[in-house]
Amino acid sequence: MELKRGFKQTVIGLIPEDWEIKPLGELFETQLGKMLDEQKNTGVRKPYLGNSSVQWGRIEVSSLATMRMGPKDLVKYRLSEGDLLVCEGGEVGRSAIWSGDLEECYFQKALHRLRPKAAIDPRFVQAIFHSFALRGLFANYVTQTSIAHLPQDRLVQLLLPVPSLAEQNAIAGALADMDATIAGMTRLLVKKRALRSATWRRLLTGEVRLEGFTIPWVEKRLGEVATVVRGASPRPIADTRWFDQNSSVGWVRISDVVKGAMYLDRTTQRLSEDGISRSRRVERGSVIMSIAATVGRPTITRIDACIHDGFVVFEDAKIDASFLYFLLCFLEPGWSSRGQTGSQTNINTTIIKEETVFVPADPKEQAEIARVLMEMDEEIQRLEDRSAKFSALKQAMMQALLTGRVRLPVQTVEDAGEELADA
Repeated sequence: MELKRGFKQTVIGLIPEDWEIKPLGELFETQLGKMLDEQKNTGVRKPYLGNSSVQWGRIEVSSLATMRMGPKDLVKYRLSEGDLLVCEGGEVGRSAIWSGDLEECYFQKALHRLRPKAAIDPRFVQAIFHSFALRGLFANYVTQTSIAHLPQDRLVQLLLPVPSLAEQNAIAGALADMDATIAGMTRLLVKKRALRSATWRRLLTGEVRLEGFTIPWVEKRLGEVATVVRGASPRPIADTRWFDQNSSVGWVRISDVVKGAMYLDRTTQRLSEDGISRSRRVERGSVIMSIAATVGRPTITRIDACIHDGFVVFEDAKIDASFLYFLLCFLEPGWSSRGQTGSQTNINTTIIKEETVFVPADPKEQAEIARVLMEMDEEIQRLEDRSAKFSALKQAMMQALLTGRVRLPVQTVEDAGEELADA
């Protein structure tokens, strides 16, 4: 196969001709962490990082355990700002850089500590590790027992692409800018979700009323606001005669009902005429809810469908369907504790019918509450979609920048995105 101009073939794939390949041991001093042994360890107790503390690109320090450290341990295993920490086992290669979040911290044997001894940017190498993990390039270096491990003698042999330090800095900076953008969106999503949760509680209990509505709310049982009917299943369930993928009538499985998705637009399976006759038909616009295994998950159908006996449908509802959906979402966390347990948790229709709720007596208030909550959900969905797109772009940038397909000596992250789109 003809090589791309300006590139050379190496054991880790094509890289630019002016990049080098070097073993990690030439670039870093490596140190495996201290063995955790309460019986043998002596000295003063100090906080330490374990495998679970190190996630991709970030380190969790909120609830660290401690272990005893002797005088030599305090020197050998103390972390310094800029140390690159790499998981030795589990998700091999998962890594992050210590930024000095604690004045004093150490690390356990589940982690390797890497300190530069050559012209190398740890941020660049951390990104390389993430790329290697996504591409499966650690496979040739791990030992496999019950779980994969990356021992120190193999870690130092790991071959890395090495551009100039200036280009390393530029690549790491571009990826860091993208990480900052994604982190900002993540923080905004956390705030929006917390606001949504508080708004749900206040609006769906009547604690806060929307402006212009004064008619008192009323106490009802769910069985009074709708007729609760359980689904039905053809038996034996594995018989192929119940199914027909050319049918227009879907058969709802719990895997089709995605948490947080208000509407059901498709199902994996469809029923034949025989299957339909032995199941429970529900019309478009019906509010249904799961009652087995994953208990209490509601959705509104936007297709012709049938439900099996792991669902109920709320027929002839006397309240707004969208308001009923949000009310059931609000009730969802409490159903499992009231269900019957066996091979799987389930609740019966009697429990559902007898559940007491408060609802606005004014149908307009029901609809307006549902509208407000829908708008909040739609805003969060837009943010989630945008965050997912940026995460996908980050992975594409990693692939392009860390293989030299896109060169980025002094460009900004915006320029990198434009060049990536054209590549």
